[in-house]
Amino acid sequence: MAVFTPVNETDARALLADYSLGELRALRGIPSGIENTNYFLTTSRGEYVLTLFERLTREQLPFYIDLMTHLAEHGIPVPHPQAAHDGRRLAELHGKPCTIATLLPGKCEMDPLPGHCAQVGATLARMHLAGRDFPAFQPNLLGVDWWRETAPVVAPYLGADAAAMLGDEVAFQAAFAGSEAYRELPSGPAHCDLFRDNVLFAGTREAPVLGGFIDFYFAGCDTWLFDLAVCANDWCIDHASGEFRPELAQALLGAYAQVRPLTDIERASWRTLLRAAALRFWMSRLRDFYLPRPAQTLTPHDPTHFERILRLRRDGVPFPLP
Repeated sequence: MAVFTPVNETDARALLADYSLGELRALRGIPSGIENTNYFLTTSRGEYVLTLFERLTREQLPFYIDLMTHLAEHGIPVPHPQAAHDGRRLAELHGKPCTIATLLPGKCEMDPLPGHCAQVGATLARMHLAGRDFPAFQPNLLGVDWWRETAPVVAPYLGADAAAMLGDEVAFQAAFAGSEAYRELPSGPAHCDLFRDNVLFAGTREAPVLGGFIDFYFAGCDTWLFDLAVCANDWCIDHASGEFRPELAQALLGAYAQVRPLTDIERASWRTLLRAAALRFWMSRLRDFYLPRPAQTLTPHDPTHFERILRLRRDGVPFPLP
């Protein structure tokens, strides 16, 4: 999340006139993130998040809005997009499509304990199962096709060794995506970006209560194992080294498998999908670091973090699936 497009209180009041959400009390920009413009929106009836979409088109957005609505109505703790008087959940502000969704309780936990990881794993599995009857389809827009397109764009910014690894990994993942093993992996709607800063916790550090999953605007239909690998590559590691912390990995993966048992083909593909998850974020961070967009508030992430993780996943033995 970030602030690319300025929104003032007059704008917010005009937008709220189309909803039954009460009168504006406060409006505050959310500076973190790199994709959309976000504001905390407080009204006389509650607290919400206003999101203006900077990259996604109006034609792409119904998938995300409808998915969050579907998951919220199936008991998964996610932001619930609010309907205007005419029933639509997608509006427009300053020429940008936008939505107003409920604000979930809690804050991000950047130094998780096993208890945090267990709740994330179990809720991710519940989310995957709840999405099985979601009728819409949209591919992961930052999947294999995007990797092929983006690799030549970011490779000139890399040294020879890193550029060679990038090309080799993209080719490896493209071959796997065309394999029979890949087609047998369970799949469906996936968050695809479930990092520590996209999960909220209430309660205390010692007794956390998961408040919910946020920022679904990288979501798409993908293998659920990829979604789990994205999560494990962030939640279960020592951030300085990128190595897995066994107590965190065991908690997250064990809790996930208790809700949705993993298949033999998933276990056999685990290392490959951990590599895929590291590749995806290395490439997107390279793009945002070397080819940034103008913005009022923008903090690009260090791409070398996921370059290091990818090297580890290519060379090392992954933490085993339960």
